[in-house]
Amino acid sequence: MNIGLVITTLGREQGLRRLLRSLVGQVTRGDVIVMVAQRNLQAVERLATEFASIDCKIVVTTSPLGASRGRNAGVAALPAGVDYRLHFPNDTTWFPPDTIAGIRSTSPEAGAGALTVTDENGPKFKLPVPGTPLDRWNVWTVIEMGLVIRRSVFTEIGGFTESIGTGASTPWQSGEATDLLLRLIKSGQADSFAWLPADIAIGGISDPHGLSDGERRRKLRTYARGFGRLLSVWRYPLYWRAAALAGGLLFGVRNRSSFHAADGWWVFVGRFEGLTGRCFGNKMSIAVDR
Repeated sequence: MNIGLVITTLGREQGLRRLLRSLVGQVTRGDVIVMVAQRNLQAVERLATEFASIDCKIVVTTSPLGASRGRNAGVAALPAGVDYRLHFPNDTTWFPPDTIAGIRSTSPEAGAGALTVTDENGPKFKLPVPGTPLDRWNVWTVIEMGLVIRRSVFTEIGGFTESIGTGASTPWQSGEATDLLLRLIKSGQADSFAWLPADIAIGGISDPHGLSDGERRRKLRTYARGFGRLLSVWRYPLYWRAAALAGGLLFGVRNRSSFHAADGWWVFVGRFEGLTGRCFGNKMSIAVDR
C-alpha cells in the first residue's frame, strides 16, 4: 500500500529537515507527505520547496493548534479516494534506512499496527511479539508516532479525538493514540492488528529533551492527566487505576535515564487530576509551547 505520512509541526526547521532527508530514497511516487503547519507556515513551505525533488508528493496545510487537530487535518488533505497506510511522525522523528519499506510490508489485511519508537535511551516501549492480539491492556504500548493505520479504518472510527492530546484546549494532554485504538477494539476491527518486528523502528528524542526543569515537570503533569483521564473514561478496573496512581510516584526512579527521582510527584499529581477529572490551579497549561 502507498504510505501517507502526516506530520503536525510548530515549524521546527532543523527537525523537519532531518526527517525529510531521512525519507530520501525510501518514499516512492505513490506516497504522500503532509506537513500541517500550526506555526511558522512560511518556513514549512520553504522546506517543502527545498525537498521538491523527493520521490513523492509533499502537501503543506494548516490547522488550529493541537496535535490531534493537525493529524485529522492532514489526513483530510490527502488525495481523495486512496486508502493510504497512515503514519504520524513527530517533527523530531527520523526514519532509518528501510523503515518505510518495513511499514509498507504490513499485511494489507491489517487495519492497523505499530512499530517501535526509539530515542537516545533506546526503545520507548517494548512491543508485544507479532501475532499477539491487541487488547485494552497492551494498547498502552502504542504511541502516536509508532501507529500505522489504514485511512479507511481511521475514518470509520472517527480519527483522533481533538479534545485530548498535546496542544488540545483541555487539560488532558495525552492519550490520543490509546483512545483511537480503544475505539478500534470496540469497533471489532482489532483482530488483524500487526505488531511489526523490533528491527522496524523509527528514531526520535526523549520527552524531556531540551526542556527546563519547569517545562519538563509541566509536560509530565499534563501528560499524566491525559493518562489518568483515559483510565476513568474507559472504565479500567479500580485496582488498575490505584496501581497507576501509586506507580506515578516511582516514575522518576524507574526512568532515571531521562528524568529525576522527584519528577514522580508531578506524575502522581497529574494522574490524580485525570482520574478525578478535577485539576488544581486556575491556569491549565498545555504540555508544550515550543
